Amino acid sequence: MGEVVPGKGETRHSDTHVEYILDTATWIGPYRDTIPADARAVADLIAASGLKAEAFDDLRPAQWSKLIFNATVNAVAALTGLPHDRHFAEGQLGALVRALVDEGKAAASAAGVELWEDPWEMNVLATQRGHAHRPSMLEDVAAHRPTEIELITGALVREAEKHGVPVPLHTALYRLVKAKEASYS
Repeated sequence: MGEVVPGKGETRHSDTHVEYILDTATWIGPYRDTIPADARAVADLIAASGLKAEAFDDLRPAQWSKLIFNATVNAVAALTGLPHDRHFAEGQLGALVRALVDEGKAAASAAGVELWEDPWEMNVLATQRGHAHRPSMLEDVAAHRPTEIELITGALVREAEKHGVPVPLHTALYRLVKAKEASYS
């Protein structure tokens, strides 16, 4: 029916049980042969269940905001072993996170996408909630499982390359996480 942008602090326990840690809305937009009205209908169903959902006529601005946020936070957490907490918005680590977000914003701009939310502000807000969230990539590295690096940071790096935007920090994180995965065996 519609495309859903998952990963905003939820844990899937089963097909009928999802635990939400954060109070943010799930973003939904039309996908392939669907129309914006379909996305709104799905968002209404989710909202009727007591959860937050937001429908978009064009999901790309929200997808890019989420992509930049996740490519940054997940890879940094996977490599540092730190949960997503205040350190991601302060000091030396915060400066690195800010620079990574800026690279992602440059790639989105080159792709002609005006972001829905500022990924840096998304990061700061998430770190102020008082809950040190363990991103999925950190959990995967800790368990020596393959990560989503290809689908998240890899996607950002490929899109940046396609538009001629250098993203050396994201490229370095991508290669380091890939090396970390290779070290499992």
